Amino acid sequence: MKILAISCSPRADGNTVAMLTEVLASAQLEGAEVELYSVAGKDIRPCDGCWTCIEAGRCHIEDDVGTLFEKMLAADGIVFGVPVYFHGMTAQAKAIIDRTISLGAPERRLANKVLGVVASAGSLGLVQVLKDFTYYAHVKSMLPANHVAAYLGPQTGLEQMPKCRQELRDLGRQMVALVKLGFQFPPEFVGRFTTFGTHTM
Repeated sequence: MKILAISCSPRADGNTVAMLTEVLASAQLEGAEVELYSVAGKDIRPCDGCWTCIEAGRCHIEDDVGTLFEKMLAADGIVFGVPVYFHGMTAQAKAIIDRTISLGAPERRLANKVLGVVASAGSLGLVQVLKDFTYYAHVKSMLPANHVAAYLGPQTGLEQMPKCRQELRDLGRQMVALVKLGFQFPPEFVGRFTTFGTHTM
């Protein structure tokens, strides 16, 4: 079993990484193989809307997202770590989400993987991030685990928040427990958007 944590912060050593480290340490104690992937310093480009991935099964953009996708596909559970920038997720997080449109082929899907989220903010924006990732879990047919959100800043670090640290450790344990369940969506519903709008008529 492998749990992958993705830090979507442009900072290599900040609150997001600290939160994910707590999650992974707990998951590792439960027997999982763990890995932390940071987007800091990586070449993460936005989707260009070409739609060629629908037929090709892969994104044509050659950057570090390709390596990240292989790690995501190999993982049983994925924990996104997202700081709030300008009342929403970081540009890197949004780029990764948009680019996973290319993960649609039956052998290259995120379906049935467990999805956890940790988010931090100095002020407003946490609810927006959590809402977006809840919807993302549905669209990608993933099994959602808990969210852990915290208001952190220069005067309020994670080390000063024991209850938050416990929730992060519990998320690590929960990720492992959910993976062990072996949950599977009915095959006929995997790969379909799980919302209906007039655009589908």
